[in-house]
Parts: sequence; structure tokens; C-alpha cells
Amino acid sequence: MNLDIVKLFSLTKKQNDLLIHFEKLIFDWNKKINLISRKDIDNFQMNHIVHSLSMSLYFQFNNGTKILDLGTGGGLPGIPLAIIFPHVNFHLIDKVGKKIAAVSDIVNSLKLRNVKTEWINVTNLNSSYDFVISRSVASYQKIFKQCENIFLKDDKNEFENGFIFYKGGTIEEEFKMVKKYYTHELFKEINLDFFNEKKIVHVPNPYTHI
Repeated sequence: MNLDIVKLFSLTKKQNDLLIHFEKLIFDWNKKINLISRKDIDNFQMNHIVHSLSMSLYFQFNNGTKILDLGTGGGLPGIPLAIIFPHVNFHLIDKVGKKIAAVSDIVNSLKLRNVKTEWINVTNLNSSYDFVISRSVASYQKIFKQCENIFLKDDKNEFENGFIFYKGGTIEEEFKMVKKYYTHELFKEINLDFFNEKKIVHVPNPYTHI
């Protein structure tokens, strides 16, 4: 089954062109350093671009929203999201220097003015954000311990500030200590095998619900 991502995500021609350019840059960089798993690179559009953009099926961010992409790796999901949300500010961080160097070059090549990249551990940040997004980086418990005081207090969107995670499989055990969270099943929107157990999990600022 072929997926029309232009239609699914209501992409403009410019946005689609940027996503195509992003994919080419990833392929070029992946020959030098391992940004994307070798076994996964052939399915990059579906497994990485579409997966990254899937958040937009549930969340539309207002202009000026500040989002931290924690452990961005190859710029995912931050770069695809920055392309479709050009008036949202994205801060892409990773603790692996060579990955951030590659991502910085990609961001410059795409001329994304709403993206900042930084080689830093989240515990050393002095900034605050509306949302922290993360895609298969670490367990919720580990991230929770690292991000206290990272959220802005005032909500500027229709949904509460907090974490937005990309997760797969069973999540009940991982989130059993979380008092409040919302799960979105991607398969309901993208009826393809890859998304069968994929989820978007929104955890409103948990530090106010302890």
C-alpha cells in the first residue's frame, strides 16, 4: 500500500520538497556516520519521516511554541516537525557530538530558521519549554528524573504543556506510576503494519501532578 503523505499531512509543495531534501541529506550523511540503522534506511520515509510527522495528526502547535527534541539522533522527529510547523521553535539536542554535527549541517542545508541544534546533556540545559518530545531514546522513568523544572508554566496551546513520546508495544508497565497521561494509537490513522503497535503518549507536566 502506497501512502500519500502530502494528502495525509496536508503538505505544501515547499514542505514536501524540504522533506525529500532531508531524506537525501540523511542518505548522504549515513554513508559517513550511523545516523539511521543500516537495516532501516531503505524504509526511511515510512519508518522515520511519516512516523515523526504522525504527531501532527493529534497536536497542532500555536506560533511561538517552544519544543525540545530530546536525543534527536539524526534529527528525528525534530526536523520533519520543524518543516511542517515553521512558526514553532525547535531545540534539537543530543549527547553524541558527531550526530549533532551532522544534524547541524542538515539544518543549515535546509535553511530551517526555527531550529537550534546543540551538543549537550538535558541535565545541563538552562532553558524552559512548552513540550519535550522524544522518540525511542530512553524509558519514561529515566527521562522523568532528568527533566524537572524544564517546562514553562503557562499553556499557550489547547493541550497542556508536558512530554510527548513516540512509543511502541505495551506501555502500561512503563507508565504505571504516572497519574495522568493520554495515548493515541497510530494504527487508527495510518492503517499500515509498521504502525500496528505505535503510539503517541502525552504526559501533561508530571511535576505538577506529583
